[in-house]
Amino acid sequence: MALEHAILVSLLEKPGSGYELARRFERSIGYFWTATHQQIYRVLKRMESDGWVDAREVPQQGRPDKKEYSVSGLGHQALSGWLHEPIEPESVRHDLAVKIRGAAFDDPTALISEVERHHRAHTDRLAHYLAGEHRDFTGPDAPGASTGGELQHVVLRGGIAYERMMLAWLDDVLATLHRMRAEH
Repeated sequence: MALEHAILVSLLEKPGSGYELARRFERSIGYFWTATHQQIYRVLKRMESDGWVDAREVPQQGRPDKKEYSVSGLGHQALSGWLHEPIEPESVRHDLAVKIRGAAFDDPTALISEVERHHRAHTDRLAHYLAGEHRDFTGPDAPGASTGGELQHVVLRGGIAYERMMLAWLDDVLATLHRMRAEH
């Protein structure tokens, strides 16, 4: 997937400025496809010149006007073409897993603090996902009834499942490392 496709999806969900788009990446889509503010602005500029997005000036009180982007017909075609193309299943590239295997040639228990740090990060991300699920997909105003809402929720549930799987694995790694420490 290219950043362009993630931007098209986000703009189809809701048109917005480059700043608003960058904030959305930080809040939701960025957990599955990351990009810096600079990358987003650079790609938006290219997408505008390629005709994939339209931009309109929006006046603001006491601030410079902002550009609000929306997906053009050509952008819809580009996204549709991409959606119909097959993609290869992703390979996992996991630095921590390589470190754990490599620890067989050093002191495996030296990794305990690093694995604990990863555990805290995944715990925090899971809590963030669960809070977002509660905020966005429960109650009478939840978008779950719409196709877009259902698909956003199923992606979020995938993130929740992934974080739970990572935490279970990290618990296993920590139990193994602590057992090794006790044996030596």
